[in-house]
Amino acid sequence: MSDTIENFGQSLLQHGNEGNRIYLMKFDTTDEQGLMVHLNQLALKENYTKIVAKIPATVKKSFEEQGYEQEALMPSYYNRHEDCVIMCKYLSTDRAMKKDESEINAIIDSVQKKVGDPPSKLPRSWILRRLTPRDVPDIAQVYKTVFKSYPFPIFDEDYLFETMADNIQYYGVFTKDLVAVASSETDPDHFNSEMTDFAVLPSYRGHQLALHLLIEMEQQMRQQGYRLLYTIARSLSYGMNCTFAKAGYQYGGTLFNNTQIAGSIESMNIWHKEL
Repeated sequence: MSDTIENFGQSLLQHGNEGNRIYLMKFDTTDEQGLMVHLNQLALKENYTKIVAKIPATVKKSFEEQGYEQEALMPSYYNRHEDCVIMCKYLSTDRAMKKDESEINAIIDSVQKKVGDPPSKLPRSWILRRLTPRDVPDIAQVYKTVFKSYPFPIFDEDYLFETMADNIQYYGVFTKDLVAVASSETDPDHFNSEMTDFAVLPSYRGHQLALHLLIEMEQQMRQQGYRLLYTIARSLSYGMNCTFAKAGYQYGGTLFNNTQIAGSIESMNIWHKEL
């Protein structure tokens, strides 16, 4: 079952039992006091073990006073003028344990040596393009094939139609059929975009399709006036972390025990790039 996405005032949050957490996705300063109370009450009611908050750096102190700590930072996230910090509050000792920390650090150190490595060329018959509503059934099928579970309802065609018509741009690689997908979740109010939802069918891995998709999306975002690009990548996925390092993204921190994906709760790395 997918998480619930709902508004609190002008802010937006996601929560659910699979991830056992609350994620404050968008924060509005007008909601600050009531929102703090609501997050605590919701976590207590549902027995969630982590609260994650993506907020402007100017309100970091207010969250620290409520027991939050910083896990990651993205510079110039808001209109290229203000940094974004990702704060967390752990509500259980088990959730707070930094499992696999040494392996995560080893991956980060290794991939940062790959900066600038270009991808090999795609075969001429393969096509990379922005996806349209006509592609939605195929997008859903790729995601169903690649992921056992996911924090957003990307297996649901209605969700894909809705987000495609709103703020998410989907891109894909075709041989004859669709074999790889990624998306750019745009925030036109703040000129940033999350590069996310990468999925490559198992039989087509090894062709650097994620990097090809990332480069294409980056070019499109640049043309559309976006200024800060970022991702939240699975920390133990060498391939995805390497993809962003190769494309010149900077490491911004690790969100430990953060996201329910592919059947378990995983830690996630933040990578960001200013255009």
